[in-house]
Amino acid sequence: MIANTPQPPYYAVIFTSIRSEIVAGYGITADEMVALASEQAGYLGIESARDEIGITVSYWENEEAILNWKRHAAHQIAQQKGRDMWYLAFKTRVCRVERDYGFSSAKSI
Repeated sequence: MIANTPQPPYYAVIFTSIRSEIVAGYGITADEMVALASEQAGYLGIESARDEIGITVSYWENEEAILNWKRHAAHQIAQQKGRDMWYLAFKTRVCRVERDYGFSSAKSI
């Protein structure tokens, strides 16, 4: 699903990853992190896709909200598990969204 974001400016955190073969606990933790992030002040939405490379983009009102999420205790535990078990490599990019536009056919609604 495409996130319903407000008019810019807002921020996007792009998390790109390559998974390890370890799957134990990953799905549950990922679902918990999405649910927990959605409860944080400044959270706007999320989009995610995975094939050989996973890309998750979360949207935030401002940089303070992003830093608060990064520092959240449960999120820090999940981040450490990611480094220790679930990811072979990852990269996080933080961007300010200046423009957004799109298209939606009647079939996709």
